[in-house]
Amino acid sequence: MNLSSPEVRVLGCMLEKQRTTPDMYPLTLNALRLACNQSTNRDPVVTYDDAIIRDALHHLERRGFTRLASGRSSRAPKYRHLLAEALPMAGDEQAVMCVLMLRGPQTPGELKQRTERMHAFAVVASVHETLTRLTARGLAACLERRPGQKEDRYTHLLQEDFPAAPPAGVPAVVNAPLDSLEERVARLERAVAELRATAP
Repeated sequence: MNLSSPEVRVLGCMLEKQRTTPDMYPLTLNALRLACNQSTNRDPVVTYDDAIIRDALHHLERRGFTRLASGRSSRAPKYRHLLAEALPMAGDEQAVMCVLMLRGPQTPGELKQRTERMHAFAVVASVHETLTRLTARGLAACLERRPGQKEDRYTHLLQEDFPAAPPAGVPAVVNAPLDSLEERVARLERAVAELRATAP
């Protein structure tokens, strides 16, 4: 979907507040800024100002993901998301995507716990079923396990800087631990030396 980080955060907050505090939805710009910047249930924690929120709303509106929900006579403009029209998802899928958008990669167990206010999954297997559907639609992906991790972690695929899938035959390195600077420099030096050796 090639969304920016602020666009993902704004869209995720709209989805969360619609499902957890419907009496306060749609959201004013101030409420949306507070939701984006709250220090709980967010990873990473950010400090977006009104200009960043407005810019994200503008781009999301152009993509058909949000719209102004209040009339011109309203004291404060309010905004709503249009996921039901732009990107139809069932309630369980919305809950999982919302947590992934607001809290980053998660295990199925973490998703079961953290989606409870939006959708009550009876068992972790139900979360796996939802993730399977989202993965099949190209909205989520399973990440490579890092050393010491016992469970698979999943991420959404809405953001522009998510690593592309490697070509066939190339090992995946998604979420792999970074080498040290010295190791990367040495690897680059070896590659340059090999290229010089094979140059005509």
